[in-house]
Amino acid sequence: MAEKPKLPLGSLLIQKGVISEDQLRIALIEQKRTGEPLGKLLISLGFVTDATIREALSENLGQQSTDLSNMVIDATALKMISKEVAKRYKVFPVVYNKNQRTLMLAMSDTSNIVALDQINAMIGKESTLTPMLASESDINKAIDQYYGFELSIDGILHEIETGEITEQSLKTVSDEYSQPLVRLMDAILADAVQQNASDIHFEPEQFFLRIRYRIDGILRQIRSLHKNYWPAMAVRLKVMSNMNIAETRAPQDGRISIRFSGRQIDFRASAQPTAHGENVVLRILDRAKGIVPLDGLGLDEDALTMLKLMLARPEGIILITGPTGSGKTTTLYSILNHINTESVNIMTLEDPVEYPMNMIRQTSVNESVKMGFANGIRSMMRQDPDIILIGEIRDDETAEMAFSAAMTGHQVYSTLHTNSAIGAIPRLQDIGILPDIMAGNIIGIVAQRLIRRLCPHCKQGEAAGEIERRLLGLHTDAPETVIYRAVGCDRCDHQGYKGRMSIMELLKINSELDDLIARRETVREIRKAALSNGFRPLADDGVRRVLDGSTSLDEISRVVDLTDRLV
Repeated sequence: MAEKPKLPLGSLLIQKGVISEDQLRIALIEQKRTGEPLGKLLISLGFVTDATIREALSENLGQQSTDLSNMVIDATALKMISKEVAKRYKVFPVVYNKNQRTLMLAMSDTSNIVALDQINAMIGKESTLTPMLASESDINKAIDQYYGFELSIDGILHEIETGEITEQSLKTVSDEYSQPLVRLMDAILADAVQQNASDIHFEPEQFFLRIRYRIDGILRQIRSLHKNYWPAMAVRLKVMSNMNIAETRAPQDGRISIRFSGRQIDFRASAQPTAHGENVVLRILDRAKGIVPLDGLGLDEDALTMLKLMLARPEGIILITGPTGSGKTTTLYSILNHINTESVNIMTLEDPVEYPMNMIRQTSVNESVKMGFANGIRSMMRQDPDIILIGEIRDDETAEMAFSAAMTGHQVYSTLHTNSAIGAIPRLQDIGILPDIMAGNIIGIVAQRLIRRLCPHCKQGEAAGEIERRLLGLHTDAPETVIYRAVGCDRCDHQGYKGRMSIMELLKINSELDDLIARRETVREIRKAALSNGFRPLADDGVRRVLDGSTSLDEISRVVDLTDRLV
């Protein structure tokens, strides 16, 4: 495919309607006089902003650009390049990815071969550079702002404890970034994102503050700080998430949005009063990881085909079930992303909107203006939707509205807190939905859990013992089977596991199951009929993951009850 021709910067800006021919002529006359780059002159003349030039150059050169003004900077990256080199070549180190060993480098001129060669020599052959376009003024501002300040958590704590104030911080005392607590909070948020945490817990005890990250579904204590730090840290978190800093006795919710590693990261903040002070939990919402392709959900071929058949039904309700933190929202977004086209109107009602998506009308529930789930669905039905997503079915009113939408020719998706796919049927009855209404209107139910992946670098294989073979459903005369267990190494932080994946059970509701539901049959009867129609429970999908070496039997046992298999 022929490469798209690069337009001169002036022509590109005129084509986009950013500047006029007259403004370009003025800038070109100035360029002849001073010899300055055109982009810099257009900014100094006040015709365009830094961001406009950066985006235009990024598009023209086919390279990513970054906005340094709203970015969390990585302490490791900053130590790799000295201030003198950064100033000489107009570059700024943004973030260093330890796993991939890549240094993201903001540059005002990404084609500066001399600068790239010099910096490549400095960082060594083991690491590679990823240049990103940034405006010269942003780079100069970042160099002045970040160099000379301590950015590592330990360094900032030492600065707070000793009360040492550098000459640099005295000069820029008006700058918010000179405050160590501001840098401490940024460093903790950046550290959590780098460690792939899903939540950050700030837990005040009687004499100290505990900080824990939830990594791969397991809480891990990261640091303990003196209790004296917490009041100021809590205020900083409240300021960042637009909470009321004066309110300490009532629960509050907020949202933080920052850029890290060149991508937007959102944090959902929740403050809860406890006996020793306010407990704050941040849920990390990484848009880049939040939407997974349907093929990337980890389903086997038969289950993926079944899911696609369920999505092809024009009307009815599809439920995703599982406990809190089992990846229900990620699965829902993956499904929406798969069916999102110009030909359908998709509307969502969430509490709150987690990942913004193109072409989808997303609404947050707001009880203060009487915009609950039930009222929200009523309003959405007047917006001519084809597909409706309801964040969660919590009560009888929401459930009734969801089913009435499904009965009037809409495809409805929602989540429900139950332990299994079949368990959703008695749960809906408990909420108040009549079995006659359920029958014929439920397309299918997906139940899921998240399990940890074994670290590929240190997992150890061993022959399955007698009990393990029974749990795995292997016959006594089956050949010897190797299963893997967790060990732990530097790559996985000595946990034995790195990353997570989902295990699922898919219950497709056919006419036989509809009859059983309408007749108010027991869960046992429904399960028996489902199994005869090829239904595979969660435990079976978990066993598949043990046999293919993705996870361990211990991990599956932690998430799913396997004791039934010993009977």
